[in-house]
Amino acid sequence: MTKQTVLGRVARLAKANINALLDQAEDPQKMLDQLIRDYTDNVAEAEQAIAGSIGNLRLMEQDHEEDVEAAREWGGKALAASRKADELRAAGRTVDADRFDNLAKVALGRQLQSEKEARTAEPVIAAQTEVVDRLRSGLEQMKSKLTELRAKRDELVARAASAQARNRMLDAVKSIDVLDPTSDLGRFEDKVRREEARALGREELAASSLDAQFEELDAAGDSAEIEARLAALKSG
Repeated sequence: MTKQTVLGRVARLAKANINALLDQAEDPQKMLDQLIRDYTDNVAEAEQAIAGSIGNLRLMEQDHEEDVEAAREWGGKALAASRKADELRAAGRTVDADRFDNLAKVALGRQLQSEKEARTAEPVIAAQTEVVDRLRSGLEQMKSKLTELRAKRDELVARAASAQARNRMLDAVKSIDVLDPTSDLGRFEDKVRREEARALGREELAASSLDAQFEELDAAGDSAEIEARLAALKSG
């Protein structure tokens, strides 16, 4: 995975608008679960890539420090050889003095090479440091986004469970609605009312039969009274 790929992925995922994605999803919970899996994988990949980038940066810094130290050491060797050459030349040992001057030149050449290598590495180290800083910042944003995704998923699951519970409660209330004429309770009430009406009808019938009997008895009494009065008239 190249640094450019890592940087692009980190930037893209860190800037993702979760709410906009949820609005476009047919099944937000499934989409969030998939996003969480993708983010988790990408965070792991980014961490590995960043660890590699940091490792490379540390190696470059070590090489730079070694070049700086080498330049310092070669400078010290050049100075020592030059002084030795001056001592030998003062003592009349020209050949030996020239040999140490040549050693001083070799040391100076090595010093110059080390300094060049150190200077060449400095802008590369600076650029790599900037990349690592950006990767670290992006990784922290990705981790924050992953935490946000998990919180959204938990919130969505809780809301879905609450909505289902409310719907079940409303269905239960509807099933026992006493105002529903098609409910079992309504049909039972109709049956009771019909039984009550039937009882009233039987009572009325019973009352009518009893009145007729008393009227018949009264009529028989009147007839006997008339016959008695007629007999009294005849005897008188």
